[in-house]
Amino acid sequence: MRVSVSRYVVVLLVAAMLAACNSKRETRRARFKPHDRTEKTTKRDDDGRSSTTVADDDGWATLTIKLGRHDNRKLYDECREWLGVPYLYGGQEKDGTDCSGFVMQVYKAVYDRKIERNSARIFERNCEEIDKEDLKEGDLVFFATGRTSRISHVGIYLKDGKFVHASSSRGVRVSDLSERYYVKHFKCAGRVKK
Repeated sequence: MRVSVSRYVVVLLVAAMLAACNSKRETRRARFKPHDRTEKTTKRDDDGRSSTTVADDDGWATLTIKLGRHDNRKLYDECREWLGVPYLYGGQEKDGTDCSGFVMQVYKAVYDRKIERNSARIFERNCEEIDKEDLKEGDLVFFATGRTSRISHVGIYLKDGKFVHASSSRGVRVSDLSERYYVKHFKCAGRVKK
């Protein structure tokens, strides 16, 4: 009798642990569903400029940037399509991407340019360094996020201090260069060579 009760308890514990593991995975997948949760709204101000807001249901990928007629709408539209895509090391698709995979795919789609697949190599082989103050839409921003000063992260500059990138903790999102983390880890800026 004692042996069968012990076995029963062990079987119940194993079943509970397996069920808990499975439900955690499902919760994580649901939270990181790519861009299909986003909603776009566009408003025009008195000057004829449009303000595009992209937000998802929990607000973590919210973006508000006023677009003028000289802004590269193809760049903004392409980046919007990637907002909310989860981070995946080595990934370069809309079901998961890392920073250089994201930049590579956007540059291919928007500018029809092939660039390197690694953030440090993108800077070394594809860019000319520019001053941070000279950043223009589509330029690249590079960061040293590791323990060394080596470039380990890249994003695409939009405007008004904002850039879009694949964050390892939050997926593809828009951040501000003035955020403390990015000020601390900023390495350099680059313009892709023609």
